Amino acid sequence: MPTTSNTEKEPVCPICGGIGFIRQDLPIDDPDFGKLKPCVCQQHKSNRAEQTRLYKMSNLDSFKKMTFESFSVQGRLGLGDEQIFSLQNALSHSRQFAASPKGWLLLSGSYGCGKTHLAAAIANTCVEYGMATIFLTVPDLLDWLRYSYDAADSTFEQRFEEIRNVNLLVLDDLGAQNATPWAAEKLFQIIDYRYIRRLPLVVTSNQRLEDLDDRIRSRLQDPEISTQVSITAPDYRSPVRDVYDPLVHQLQLLNERTFGNFSLREPEHLSAEAQASLESAYRAANDFAEQPRGWLMLVGGYGSGKTHLAAAVGNYRKGMGDDPVFVVVPDLLDHLRATFGPSSNVSYDDLFQRVKTTPLLILDDLGTQSATPWAREKLYQIFNERYNAKLPTVITTSEKIENLDARIQSRMLDNRLCSIYAILAPAYRGGGGPRLEQRKTRTR
Repeated sequence: MPTTSNTEKEPVCPICGGIGFIRQDLPIDDPDFGKLKPCVCQQHKSNRAEQTRLYKMSNLDSFKKMTFESFSVQGRLGLGDEQIFSLQNALSHSRQFAASPKGWLLLSGSYGCGKTHLAAAIANTCVEYGMATIFLTVPDLLDWLRYSYDAADSTFEQRFEEIRNVNLLVLDDLGAQNATPWAAEKLFQIIDYRYIRRLPLVVTSNQRLEDLDDRIRSRLQDPEISTQVSITAPDYRSPVRDVYDPLVHQLQLLNERTFGNFSLREPEHLSAEAQASLESAYRAANDFAEQPRGWLMLVGGYGSGKTHLAAAVGNYRKGMGDDPVFVVVPDLLDHLRATFGPSSNVSYDDLFQRVKTTPLLILDDLGTQSATPWAREKLYQIFNERYNAKLPTVITTSEKIENLDARIQSRMLDNRLCSIYAILAPAYRGGGGPRLEQRKTRTR
C-alpha cells in the first residue's frame, strides 16, 4: 500500500494553504458565521490514515505480491483440462468481484490450490480503490478478538463492530479454526450480521460445506447472495509427478479426515475405560498437531480411529504450510522393494532418504509386515535415524508392542521421546455420532 515517505513533504493544499481549516463565506446572521471548518484535505488524510490502519491490521503486507497478474493458471505443469478450467473460472469470478464488490464469493479447494492468492488479490485491489477492507485468516480473527479483551487501545465491542461493518471482509481458511462454542458463536454472529445487511464478503475454505457449522453453511449456500467457486487443481507446491509417488498420494486420499469430523462415539455407550482412552488419544493427537515434537504412538484394533487421528495430524500440519509424509508401512516396503526393479523410475536411495529425514513422518499400520529380515532391517534404519535426530513421528499399530522388533521396541519405550496411547474402543460401527469440536488443548 503506498505511503508517504518521512523525507518527502506533502504538497500544500491549495484550498486552505496548509492550515487545515477554512473560514466559510456565510451571511452574518448565519449561526456558523465566523466558525472554522475542517478542509477537505483533512478528510483525505483521515481516510488515508484509516486505510493504513486497516491494511496493517489485515497483515496484507505479507500478501502484497498476491495479485491477479501474478496468479498462474497455465504455468502449472501436468494439469488436466478440468483443473485448468477451474483455475480460469476462479480467476474470472475473483476479478469480477474485485471490480464490483457485491454479494459473497466462496472459494473452495484443497490446500495450495490458489484460493488464498485470489482472496488476497481481491483485497489488494479493493484497498487500491480506497475501499475499507479487512483480510484475516479465521484463526487469526478469533485470536484477534480474544486479545481485544485485554487491549488498551480498543474494546472488544469496538473491534467486533468494526469487523462486522467494514466495507469488505475477507475471511481466509474457514474451517481451520478451533471450533470452541465461543468461537463458533462469534464467527456466526459476524457472518449472519453481514448476511442480513448484504455486506460484501469473500470466504476461502478447504472444508466441505457439509462439514461446516449448519448455520454458517445455510448462509453460504444461499444463491441469492453467495457465489460458490470450486478449484480442483492440486497443491502448486507439490509438482505433478510422472510416476506414482506413495509419499504424496496417500495423504491426498485421506484429506477429509480431520479433527473436526472425528467421532467420540458417545451414542455407542462404550465402556468408561474405552471412552476415556478414545478421548485421551484425541487430545494427544490434537496437541501433537499444534506443536509436533517427539513421537506419538497410537495403538488399537482395526477401525478404532487411530488412522483417522494420524491423518488428521497430517492434514492439520499441511494446512499450516508443512509438507508431512504419510505412508502405510506395508505399501512403503512394497515400494522400496519395487525400486530395485529395472523399470522403476524412482531411486531407492531417494525414496528411503526422504522417509528417514522428512520433518514429519506418519507411519500407519506398523506390524507383522516387518517379519522378513530385509523388512525388519529397513524399518529399524528408519526408526533409528529419526530417533537419533529426534524427528517428529506418528506411528499407528494394531500389534502389541512386545510383538514388534526388539530394536524398534527400545526406541518406542523411551518415554523421553515417545508417548504411547492405547485406544481400547472396538471397531467403529458408523451411525453419524456427534463430532467433537476441534479445539486447542494444553501441550503435553
